[in-house]
Amino acid sequence: MKKNNLTRRDFLAAASATAAFSIVPSYVLGANGQTPPSDKLNIAAIGCGGMGGVNINMLGAQNFAALCDVDDKRAKDTFEKYPNVPKYKDYRKMLEKHDKEIDAVLIATPDHTHAVAAMAAIKMGKHVYVQKPMAHDIYEARELTKAARKYKVMTQMGNQGHATEEIRLVREWLQAGAIGNVTRVHAWTNRPGGPWGWAQGRDVPQKPKPVPAYLDWDLWLGTAGNRPYHPAYCPGVWRGWWDFGTGALGDMGCHIIDPIFWALDLGAPDSVEASSVELKPHSAPIASMITYKFGARGNMPAVEMIWYDGGLKPARPEELEPGRRMGNDNGGAIFEGDKGKLMFSGAGGAPRLIPETAMKAYKRPEKTIPRIRGSHEDDWVRACKTGKAASSNFDYAGPLTETVLLGNLAIRAGEKIYWDSENLKVTNCSEANKLVQRQYRQGWSL
Repeated sequence: MKKNNLTRRDFLAAASATAAFSIVPSYVLGANGQTPPSDKLNIAAIGCGGMGGVNINMLGAQNFAALCDVDDKRAKDTFEKYPNVPKYKDYRKMLEKHDKEIDAVLIATPDHTHAVAAMAAIKMGKHVYVQKPMAHDIYEARELTKAARKYKVMTQMGNQGHATEEIRLVREWLQAGAIGNVTRVHAWTNRPGGPWGWAQGRDVPQKPKPVPAYLDWDLWLGTAGNRPYHPAYCPGVWRGWWDFGTGALGDMGCHIIDPIFWALDLGAPDSVEASSVELKPHSAPIASMITYKFGARGNMPAVEMIWYDGGLKPARPEELEPGRRMGNDNGGAIFEGDKGKLMFSGAGGAPRLIPETAMKAYKRPEKTIPRIRGSHEDDWVRACKTGKAASSNFDYAGPLTETVLLGNLAIRAGEKIYWDSENLKVTNCSEANKLVQRQYRQGWSL
């Protein structure tokens, strides 16, 4: 981390040498909860509205050296909060201009730009925090994981539930045998419905609209192919289009599948099979069901994980008491073991054995997994400063992202796929392999 400002030690040494009665300002000492300037991470942000704005607020104790967003309207609040920080529309120009001033880069763009922006930063030796899913394509996720190792940078994917107490309880309880051997898991989300929803199952708009003055449409398109602007694409609603987003699964899978993936030590699935409502060529379906099958791992048996979205849900467990809710508005998960069942709500809520009588009788195991102090963003900052990996670093988040995105590949393939993870290929459907790595628009590369 670069130290362009006077360090706390230098300041104190100079102060004691010149005047015994000098008063050291509290902001230099880091008093009153403030971070000393010399200890701040110098961050550049790519994507400053929406979730990017949330991440920036969470990183407010650090120093922002530059900000970038192609949408002035969406980034307005953040830009106004940092009036003296240089602003850019093209992240490539920002990184080139401020290379020597930047320690780390936050990336919170639409999915289709995650990998190219992250790779540019990683190759410059910058630490990166990338919103979930960390990549749009399986190939991108694999390449980012390899690059992070090669350039020895600290990474974090923005699945913030991985920093919580709840996800650690899920892993500790299941690893301690709370419900015995787990052979099936159900996971679901209401999206793309609900208050946070967006449209899926759509045809490409036929009547283009004028590009708003506040938006650089060409830069927003980034790696995707050329097309006329339409408000059906952005902001937010881009998630439903294959060229830009990864649908309900890409949005919520990295949250809800995360505790399952970690607790059961899952790696790549052997096969994935999907069914959905009518599938449009350019848009994710409004609802789907995806079955992943994983082989045995160590002393854990083979397991089946079934994903549901768009309002679909698994059958209600007989053990769940009448009147008790299954999951919440964001979804949930149910683990089925040979000695019981465990449920959590939403994107990694507190685990509960069902029925409640089983929960009340359960003797919780000792806490064995280190806890994260502060937020998911704080965990990344600590990693950047100490060199000790963050909790959802790319060595973990990469395989998780690949597994999530394989569900979309199965949806689009239209048949059960068998996956060769080592060679990054579908073994039974050559057409499906075209979806492992998409072709970028001319002028863009990973």
